[in-house]
Amino acid sequence: MSIKTLGAAALLLTLPAMAQAKCGGSFSSWVNGVKAEAVKKGHSKSDVNKFFASVKQDKKVLAADRSQAAFRLSFSQFAGRVISSNRMKTGAAKRKQYASSFKRAQANYGLPAPVLLAFWAMETDFGANQGNFNTLNALATLAHDCRRPNLFRPQIFATIDLWKKGTFSPTASKGAWAGEIGMVQMLPEDVLNRGVDGNGDGKVDLVNSAPDAILTAAKVLQAHGWKSGQPWMVEVTVPSKMNWAKTGLNRPQSVASWTKQGVKARGKMPSSKYQASLLLPEGRKGPAFLVFPNFDVYFKWNKSLVNVTTAGYFATRLAGAPPFRKGTPDKALSTKQMVSLQQKLKKRGHDVGKVDGILGAKSRIAVQKEQTRLGLPADAWPTAALLSKL
Repeated sequence: MSIKTLGAAALLLTLPAMAQAKCGGSFSSWVNGVKAEAVKKGHSKSDVNKFFASVKQDKKVLAADRSQAAFRLSFSQFAGRVISSNRMKTGAAKRKQYASSFKRAQANYGLPAPVLLAFWAMETDFGANQGNFNTLNALATLAHDCRRPNLFRPQIFATIDLWKKGTFSPTASKGAWAGEIGMVQMLPEDVLNRGVDGNGDGKVDLVNSAPDAILTAAKVLQAHGWKSGQPWMVEVTVPSKMNWAKTGLNRPQSVASWTKQGVKARGKMPSSKYQASLLLPEGRKGPAFLVFPNFDVYFKWNKSLVNVTTAGYFATRLAGAPPFRKGTPDKALSTKQMVSLQQKLKKRGHDVGKVDGILGAKSRIAVQKEQTRLGLPADAWPTAALLSKL
């Protein structure tokens, strides 16, 4: 056992139980527990003390974590806010400016330029707005909070490694409220483990180097399962009547099968051999998309269906697809109505997750089941009629 390991063990033995807690309790005691774990991982006590000297809780981080009002918007509303003519023009310009980096991303990792451009635009407006939260404080605040400590606590140790590499500052590094950093807003572990030096300067700098950000994003998406040369999404039109209960994510059929049911692409339909799910983000009367296995990779980046659908659609626009047809979807429920609906669904035994007024994946599944039971079109889009019947 090394001297460092012995020192860490002694430190752990002297700390009170609360200091070693994974989350909650006194923040200062919790920080002591993190520091002890960092020493146990092989960092010197002096380095650890120096790194954590200025760490503090950020109440604004907790407020942002509990708000996330954008998730309450419909797909059409959110996409309308995110995808502007200016971003489309900037995306085209960036594609030309960094053509060699996008070519490498395609060749090395199988990621098309439009997919990477859409992420870049949505995350930071092509690097212009990378966030103003102190990254260490944000990660510490979220790791101390007991909602998702297993996600955020490891990120703190990754920042220590980045600090030792000279690419992170506990006092100066800033980013998003959830601890993501750089042009494509990545958590420190991904930067540490999958960072790519795209411009050949000997370091990975996702804050200032677009080539680094582009290639790192591509490598991360490949690691999450992106398949080179395969589609991710295509807008379609659907017939007025079909078995809506077979729509939704995780209900794939072959493209050939969807075509036989009257589903038509607005543009070129991918090969009939592919499996795809029919996604109706605002029900059978609204926009419609066939989504393919690559679409599932988007959920490794963000868990919000609205965000993911917008990112995928944005990428199709940057690849040349026309604006989607809005259709005439039934009016979306208000947040208050959605909360009421989730409560009713929960009482009927459905798992809707947190009752928060957000139409997430679990709520959509429950809605579709109740629509089927009540003889309503089972398109997973909650309506006032469904709420009334429940």
